[in-house]
Amino acid sequence: MQRRQFFLFASALAASGAPAFAQDNAAKQAEVKDKAMKALQDFYKADPKLKDAVAKAPGYAVFTTFGLSFGLGGAGGRGFAHDNQSGKDTYMNIAQASAGLQLGASNTRYLFIFDSPKAVADFIDKGWDASASAAAGVGAGGSANANVGAGAGNIQGGRMYSLTKAGLQAGGAVSGLKAWKDKDFN
Repeated sequence: MQRRQFFLFASALAASGAPAFAQDNAAKQAEVKDKAMKALQDFYKADPKLKDAVAKAPGYAVFTTFGLSFGLGGAGGRGFAHDNQSGKDTYMNIAQASAGLQLGASNTRYLFIFDSPKAVADFIDKGWDASASAAAGVGAGGSANANVGAGAGNIQGGRMYSLTKAGLQAGGAVSGLKAWKDKDFN
């Protein structure tokens, strides 16, 4: 009898925590989406043509990251991919690793604009990996760096843009960037 009461009590305790976990998860999702949407607005301010490109594309993804570098560097963040055809958001993570003559800290945002529904689906389902891109530069900021074009590049299935909001970066590096589904939110 005591064993049955224990299991009933444990089940009730677990069930009572589920709504709190769901609310906490929803709050975290809302925070990620809010930051990503603010980043998207910064891209639009830096290059107004991007707003039309995002609206006409089959889909897009936007991320915010923070990173540090001292010879070796790393950055990580969250965001979401949006399928314009279905209207569905998929929450994702992004990470960057780099090596080279570099020193600094930065808050960088990434925007991916996809040119086909397949590219959107592949990005969401398979993630994305760019394993050897090179970057060089010196920058300081307290406001968004409006030179979006310098951070733009072709990716398989679309284009990628980067925008540094704040921080100081100096030097050059070879880096890799990877995006994948956020298992906590999907």
